[in-house]
Amino acid sequence: MTDFDFAARVGRVEPSATLAISNLANELEADGIDVVDLSVGEPDFDTPDNIKQAAEASLEAGDTGYTSSNGIPELREAIADKLRADDIDCTADNVVVTPGGKQALYELFHTLIDQGDEVVLLDPAWVSYEAQAKMAGADLSRVDLSPYGFQLEPALDDLAGAVSDDTELLVVNSPSNPTGAVYSDAALEGVRDLAVEHDVTVISDEMYDEITYGVEQTSLGSLEGMGDRTLTVNGFSKAYAMTGWRLGYFCAPEDFVSQAGKIQSHSVSCAVNFVQHAGVEALRNTDEAVGEMRDAFRERRDMLADLFADHGVDVPVGDGAFYMMLPVDEDDQAWCEGAIEEAHVATVPGSAFGTPGYARLSYAASQERLQEGVERLAEHDYI
Repeated sequence: MTDFDFAARVGRVEPSATLAISNLANELEADGIDVVDLSVGEPDFDTPDNIKQAAEASLEAGDTGYTSSNGIPELREAIADKLRADDIDCTADNVVVTPGGKQALYELFHTLIDQGDEVVLLDPAWVSYEAQAKMAGADLSRVDLSPYGFQLEPALDDLAGAVSDDTELLVVNSPSNPTGAVYSDAALEGVRDLAVEHDVTVISDEMYDEITYGVEQTSLGSLEGMGDRTLTVNGFSKAYAMTGWRLGYFCAPEDFVSQAGKIQSHSVSCAVNFVQHAGVEALRNTDEAVGEMRDAFRERRDMLADLFADHGVDVPVGDGAFYMMLPVDEDDQAWCEGAIEEAHVATVPGSAFGTPGYARLSYAASQERLQEGVERLAEHDYI
């Protein structure tokens, strides 16, 4: 047996906690146990029919070969149109289409970050930010939003204490995974002021921008002074129920695109051809389907909050995405393991997102399953 001398970068990261819980749920289900899986951030809706039909038509048309590395012109134009509607100054030349949002983030981190560069995260932060930053060699500085109900605006002084002239990159995710928080314009303006003052680049992850409830999400790159220092990430997985299609993108200044394009061309080459054609259809003709999914998520959010309130549990309710952070024992890892083993309800420990004492729940499940999950947690004294 060969003793591999593994690269330091893989030793810096742990496997995805979300997928680990999901794998445990799958193992229990394979043994015939019914698990209410609230762990995975995946819409429980099917991809809208018009998107699937566009993919089928693309296949029939023979769109099965490589595309240009940065994406087909039609999709890059459609993405640029979408971003301009969000008040971001963007053309097709600023867009790179990637096989999923994670690949977009990978290219951004590895284009910008050298060993020892400082990256600032807002906790709780999506687990892959930490992993991607560490693989790129970054040193992390973290700002805890949990004392402020997961909102950024009241934490701006804390953020100001973390961001300095030594900061290379700040990551902002609004609407947030895992909290569902949608940051106010005042919060984003505070980020802008710090970024300009200290000459910091900002990743604005807007993967959930189409899933908001009663509020409008503002794109950070639309603010004055942020156009040339914001790397906007988005994709098709959440809003269009296209997780398995693996389609994402980023928008960045052209000089950044030219460098990041090297990573894309030497790694994944390009996103799948016919999937890109489906993406054009998704952006142009699915407002009604997206609205129906959004309405369903809002009803589930409100119902879930009411169910917890009935059991005397006050859960912070976000205005976007489809997640809640449930306050649990300080040892949230043990709580989550017990919840799945005893109550057969799968959640993700908050410590995986940098915030112990919570469990993330995804309400991308039917109302019946959400109610069943809460009843099981109550029956086994987990709430």
